[in-house]
Amino acid sequence: MMNKDVELTHKLRKTSEKISENIHIVANDPSLAFFRIQEHVRKVLPPIIEKRAEVIQLQNDLQGHCYDMEYAVSAVEGIDKSDAIFKNIQDMLKTSIFLKQQLKYEETKSRTKRESSQNSVYKRFSAHLTLDLNDLPDFSGVMRETTNRVENMMSNRSSAPVDTNPMELQRSHTTLH
Repeated sequence: MMNKDVELTHKLRKTSEKISENIHIVANDPSLAFFRIQEHVRKVLPPIIEKRAEVIQLQNDLQGHCYDMEYAVSAVEGIDKSDAIFKNIQDMLKTSIFLKQQLKYEETKSRTKRESSQNSVYKRFSAHLTLDLNDLPDFSGVMRETTNRVENMMSNRSSAPVDTNPMELQRSHTTLH
């Protein structure tokens, strides 16, 4: 019996050790699993956060480029719509160049007409006749001087011989002009 008791105690001890070991493994296994998970998260999380920040920055840049592209497309469409305006400006420029050429032609034509009319004796003579009286200078001093000369000549003539200088009269006539 003793042998059976020793064997039984040995089996009992072995079984209790196995149960104890299994309980310990079962009790510690989740802790070990959580430790392994925590270790994995600590190792992988910083590169994931960096990649996420990089993706957010790229998304913002891409959105900015999309806005720029939309603005450029609308500008090109605006240029395409302005074709009619540029054609209108071109027509106006052609018209103004044509009108400038006509004015230049008319100016040249009137200038040659003026030059030919200025050479006319009648035109030169009529230009003197059309003067306004207000435009004439004051001839009262010249008239007095001429009157005095004529009187002097008349008084000298009566005392002088008949052979007087005819240029004296002509000179007084030229001073009026």
